[in-house]
Amino acid sequence: MNCFRRLIGAKAPKPTVGLGKRLFAIGDIHGRRDLLDALLERIAMHVRSAPPAANVLVFLGDYVDRGPASRSVIERLCGLERETGWRCVFLRGNHDQAVLEFLQDPSYYSAWRGYGAAETLLSYGVMPPRFENASDFARAWEEFTCKFPPQHSEFLRSLKYFHVEDDYVFVHAGIRPGIALADQAPDDLMWIRENFLSHRGRFEKMVVHGHTPAPAPVFLSNRICVDTGAHATGRLTAVVLEGKKQGFLDARNKVPLRDVMQGLQAVNS
Repeated sequence: MNCFRRLIGAKAPKPTVGLGKRLFAIGDIHGRRDLLDALLERIAMHVRSAPPAANVLVFLGDYVDRGPASRSVIERLCGLERETGWRCVFLRGNHDQAVLEFLQDPSYYSAWRGYGAAETLLSYGVMPPRFENASDFARAWEEFTCKFPPQHSEFLRSLKYFHVEDDYVFVHAGIRPGIALADQAPDDLMWIRENFLSHRGRFEKMVVHGHTPAPAPVFLSNRICVDTGAHATGRLTAVVLEGKKQGFLDARNKVPLRDVMQGLQAVNS
């Protein structure tokens, strides 16, 4: 029997979270403060109804862009650990990196504008550039740097590229197969897709990631994706990991994004 098992390959042991600990990993928020608030309430309800444990929240990045409330999302996250008493880990997504790039170089707006820059600027009260020219980029950059709170800058600069907790590794986009975690390139951790998504072999640890949206969480033998396209679908998802158990919580808002934005404008007017 042992020889037979060696030939076919032993079944991989199920990843485990340490005793007395409970992990929540939250997918890409993309400026949907409404969904963030709703999901945090669902997590709080789960915590209240479950046996006592040390709760750890891992946010998988992409807090900004596309949705209407990037500023408000970062504001809530900045105070979340103090508010809840839970340990919070914040990872860096490619959209979060884009804000940092723009803060360093106004011309970066040319690359950033294609994936949600305008919505982020508007959330800080900055009119996005109307024209593809250096002077308009510089005007938006100057206004943005004046209105961007130091606490938000510190938050973005402190974001981690990946986080290891027990048998899991948490990352925004994924990892490059065949390369040790310590040697992964930051660009891959924030951007990789095909080489990671198509890999069917084991990684050093079970990978939990976002970045590639799907209508529902993706649960495979080597990875779990919890990006359910919150900015467009109205669904924000978290995976819950405790012991050998794996489950999901989500928050949904069927109100069209257009109506959410109009509601926010009415509140802020």
